Amino acid sequence: MSKSALVTGGASGFGKEVARQLVRRGDSVVLCDVDDAGGQAVADEIGATYLHCDVSDFEQVVATTEAAEQALGGLDLVFLNAGISTGCGVADDFDVVKYRRAMGINLDGVVYGVHAAIPALRRRGGGSIVATASMAGLTGTPFDPVYGANKHAVVGLVRALGPALAPQGITVNAFCPGFAETKIITDLREHLVSTGTPIIPVEKAGESVLEAFDSSETGQAWLLQAGRDVMVYRFRGIPGPLQDDGTPAAAADPDGPVKP
Repeated sequence: MSKSALVTGGASGFGKEVARQLVRRGDSVVLCDVDDAGGQAVADEIGATYLHCDVSDFEQVVATTEAAEQALGGLDLVFLNAGISTGCGVADDFDVVKYRRAMGINLDGVVYGVHAAIPALRRRGGGSIVATASMAGLTGTPFDPVYGANKHAVVGLVRALGPALAPQGITVNAFCPGFAETKIITDLREHLVSTGTPIIPVEKAGESVLEAFDSSETGQAWLLQAGRDVMVYRFRGIPGPLQDDGTPAAAADPDGPVKP
């Protein structure tokens, strides 16, 4: 059965490829971006609908999600993909404008997108949300610590929302690719090539997002590394609390505590 999907950051990269693959399998797509020329070109190419949306603007996200639901007659899938690199660090090169822009798009855009999508998916009787995080959300990123911070936040958000939304038939997962063929790696490309670091083809990334959409998994980080199949990253549980007498207390972590 065909589904209806909303894709943010749809003018290029993962968003463009996921929209293309969704349409190819028979799904209907509304794609959003701030690059109106690029977004409209993609929509015209694949037979989708384009809407302008700055994901860092709460009102725009809500309005666009409502418009997409109306245009498609409902929403089943939501790919919250819009993202940028930061362009500054947190020491002498800190730039508050660049910092706020990166956090606004990479984190606020996901929070706003989930908030706007939930009512539409409820009306559909359930659905699936995938948010683009990054391998930077699972490990340290000295070359862009702010990017690492907001991507860790996306992973944390998804892990918290998974169990909360499951009773409503809504799955929510984070897509965590390594270095992939998108504009994000523009400034890193020369270094990656010189060090022999393989780059993930965008087609493989698109296939991986569709796998996350179609899975029953929720609250998970889906890790994709070059040359490997996408996998659910299994977090190691935290050590659980102990009673005064040293015996283990009830585990509070959903992944289960590490045994002391």
